[in-house]
Amino acid sequence: MRLKLLTVALALAASPMLVHAEDLLDAYRQARANDPVLSQADSTRLSVGENVVQSRALLLPQVSAQLSLNQTQIAGPTPSTDAAGNIVTPDTGNSRNRSLNATVSQSVLDFSKYANLKAAHSTADAQTATYEAAVQQLSTRVATAYFNVLTNDDALTFAKANEQALARQLEQAQQRFDVGLSAITDVQDAKAQHDSAVASVITAENTLSDAREALTQITGKPADNLKKLREQLPMDAPAPNDAKAWVDQAVQHNPTILASQFSVESAEHSISAARAGHLPTIDATAQYGKSSTWNENGGLSSVARASNGRGQTTVGLTLSVPIFSGGATQSRVRQSIYDRDSAQDSLESTRRQVVRNTLNYFRSVVAGISKVEATKAAVESAESARDATQAGFEVGTRTIVDVLIAQQNLTQSLSNYSQARHQFILDKLLLKQNAGSVDIKDLEAINSLLQ
Repeated sequence: MRLKLLTVALALAASPMLVHAEDLLDAYRQARANDPVLSQADSTRLSVGENVVQSRALLLPQVSAQLSLNQTQIAGPTPSTDAAGNIVTPDTGNSRNRSLNATVSQSVLDFSKYANLKAAHSTADAQTATYEAAVQQLSTRVATAYFNVLTNDDALTFAKANEQALARQLEQAQQRFDVGLSAITDVQDAKAQHDSAVASVITAENTLSDAREALTQITGKPADNLKKLREQLPMDAPAPNDAKAWVDQAVQHNPTILASQFSVESAEHSISAARAGHLPTIDATAQYGKSSTWNENGGLSSVARASNGRGQTTVGLTLSVPIFSGGATQSRVRQSIYDRDSAQDSLESTRRQVVRNTLNYFRSVVAGISKVEATKAAVESAESARDATQAGFEVGTRTIVDVLIAQQNLTQSLSNYSQARHQFILDKLLLKQNAGSVDIKDLEAINSLLQ
């Protein structure tokens, strides 16, 4: 009785589905709550945003107050001798001073502070775009890890089915050898292939375990039982079906490109801030001060004599003109220009990479439609060839080696078909991610294809 590999594979794949399985949206929700990479990007975004508040604070009034209390010991006169001949030490005293000062200062003219505020805004915008890129990348990271589990789960299923089929071939070869219908070499060939299949099952189990851990690394939850792709998939071309349109959208909306553009803007403002180091600054100040001084004599019957001062208010403007700073200001200007040039080069490198990735994923989606159909046809052809070879072997027109090769071809065709289906779905998602348009709706559409 011949064993249908595809039937066995489907039976093995269906057995874990008897219990509740998680889907892609479940994994994504877990990742949004637990992924440390996204959490780090969010914390960095919030941290960088505080630079805007700190830069703005330098343009607002600065208020400070000081209160001080000082005591000075006053040396007494030289000790003397009384009528009885006793040495008398006069009492000493203390001088105390208390002062209260309050100062309000306001920057009136300082171009560097305005430029630094603009630079802080641009840097914050860049980090916000970087966070948006991390959010979109989370969708593709989860989907990639999810389908990697499905691909390796299928690979393990096919490996087990292949091992069972080869075990049956080994049994048949042994039976034919026992009755003298074949040589011992047929048994040895079948055993070698079966042993290799057993090793492949072990390798597939380890690979699947690692794939599950990769998904758990993102979601923070075990990935034991996942829903699989249904057999019939919508093989739709990208919309719009125009590579240039996708590239144009990516250049305009990809968050990584936007982050690089904001970084260039920040660097431009930093140049202005550095050049402002050559310009004068004006600060307004208002100060109020009050001090009191009094003396206190020592001894048990000390008498205090206090003198309270009157408060004074001082208001003025301070003009600071930089003349020479040892060349530091000009050095900062050159440094800022170099940083700007570096940011521009980074922007161009990012743009080229995004264009390349967008074109690659567009072509992959277009080619994937034909690839899925071709690998599906290859499975049907490989199964038919395996059955025909098995029949030929039973009547003596084909050798055991032919049967084993046909079996391997069928297993490889099943694996290729599984990979092509999963990669087609991923390529469509990655295309949208590079275009900067991937969102939860795309995951919901993919999730509807699971069962």
